[in-house]
Amino acid sequence: MQWFYNLCTLLILSVSLFNCDGRQMQSIRLTSGPQLFIDDYLIAEETFLTRTVNNPEKLAEPVITGEGGDDNFQPYFTVIRDPESGRYRMWYNTFEHKSQSHIGYIESEDAMQWIRPHRVLEDPHFVKFGVSVVDRGPDYPDPTHRYVLGAYEQDGTVISTSPDGLAWKRMRPEAVLKHNHDITSIHWDPIRQRFLAIVSVWERNEAWNDNKRTPHQSVSEDLVDWKPLWPIINAKDGVPLEKGETQFYAMGGIINRGDLLIGLVKVLRDDLNATYGKNGREMGDMDRKAAGIGYTVLAWSRDGETWQRDYEPFIPRNPVPGTFDHAMAWADEQIIVNDQTYIYYAGYARGHKVERFKERQIGMAIMPRDRYVSRDADLFPGRLVTKPVALNASSMTINANITGAMQIRITDVDGNPVNGFDWITLKGDAVGHPVNFQNSLQSLAGKPVRIEFELRKAQLFGFDLLAQ
Repeated sequence: MQWFYNLCTLLILSVSLFNCDGRQMQSIRLTSGPQLFIDDYLIAEETFLTRTVNNPEKLAEPVITGEGGDDNFQPYFTVIRDPESGRYRMWYNTFEHKSQSHIGYIESEDAMQWIRPHRVLEDPHFVKFGVSVVDRGPDYPDPTHRYVLGAYEQDGTVISTSPDGLAWKRMRPEAVLKHNHDITSIHWDPIRQRFLAIVSVWERNEAWNDNKRTPHQSVSEDLVDWKPLWPIINAKDGVPLEKGETQFYAMGGIINRGDLLIGLVKVLRDDLNATYGKNGREMGDMDRKAAGIGYTVLAWSRDGETWQRDYEPFIPRNPVPGTFDHAMAWADEQIIVNDQTYIYYAGYARGHKVERFKERQIGMAIMPRDRYVSRDADLFPGRLVTKPVALNASSMTINANITGAMQIRITDVDGNPVNGFDWITLKGDAVGHPVNFQNSLQSLAGKPVRIEFELRKAQLFGFDLLAQ
């Protein structure tokens, strides 16, 4: 039967080289950095492997508290490591008189233990909700406008700038991006060298005779002129988790990994209760029969404008009653710290609008770097072959957790071995298994090749390329 298996493999690889009209496909030019198997973009063939969304490990207690402590009361915040001081800086929505948001600010040496007390910064304008900060870096030509803040005022996104992230000045007297709902965030897209905004728009939904929150996107190169908004995320019919009143508290935490942008989508089921036997009104939410539950799913984009996403939770709510994130777990920020990814999320104890000044706190989850999604093999060997790719790298590492064994080799586009790139065996758990082929990867520069993996009792997350 081996001859039949080899023949089938050759046919699959041969067909994958051509488009439907018979024209030969071009190879995918890979950039330096991580190449993740979060989707099927790089994959030509996959057998006996399971795609798995991996949940990060949560800390048991919140890192930023609600009323009487750090005074957080919204699920919007930013965490940045200062490249000069090395300290971690967090901006979040706090309150003084419970009539509007203010900008809370706090610092940390390790991104886990935060130095109290927090500060409340002077408002650059009426800040309803949102505190989305971008640091353009110490080399930005105009240091007086190094930091950028996006927040919602009354009718849209308002941009402010600052030399230090503490004293903010409104950039324009009007909102630069008009939209009709109070959720907004801005991000920097380093691949396309432009800003992107993810905002919420109220849209009428006849299914439950009310409005629903729908995330939209815009982009800008100068923070002044923005493209018209377009919708990017909606509920999907037929997905069990997205029945009923499914809507979205926009998307935050956008991070660049290789040629991917990866975001965190806040999913809201406003028709469900977290607390068994209790409804929203019984818990203090006089406007809603249901208190609402929420969780976070992954989203990703390869063009900076269209997004794919998962439907199962990446950051699930805590199933244990009485925990600070039992009702909601809404992630809004992620940062890379050495070989780990730190993810920060808002945890709500009992519901969407229940005691919002007391029970909305910020939690933290940690996972090994870039381990969002894996391709898993059990006892039966699995196999993954990439599409034709062009490598421009001096070395490669593999992100994998291997309790059994994994092999990797490089072939030509027809699946034939390439001299000096035969099978290498890997074992153990590492975000950067070194791959030491007999020949240098530099000898393959510009040539279309495939990367082939065989694995047993292992999780494959992706690989990293080190530029020449």
